[in-house]
Amino acid sequence: MPSIVGPIKINSVGGGVINFGDSFYLSPKSTSKTNTGSGSLNTGDFICTNNGVSSTNPFDPDVSDQNVTANA
Repeated sequence: MPSIVGPIKINSVGGGVINFGDSFYLSPKSTSKTNTGSGSLNTGDFICTNNGVSSTNPFDPDVSDQNVTANA
């Protein structure tokens, strides 16, 4: 099926792949986890973030969140 891609803005791509249009399947080849405070990873133009007291808990009891074993 044809796809319509509208206006896009790509600031940077670091070691990744950008797909436009149809695809048979997409599966992750690597995963990572980042713990940051509220509003610290906002991207875009004209961002206004108002945060009060913020606390980040990096404790993760389930250890594995997204497994990439047996991916095609």
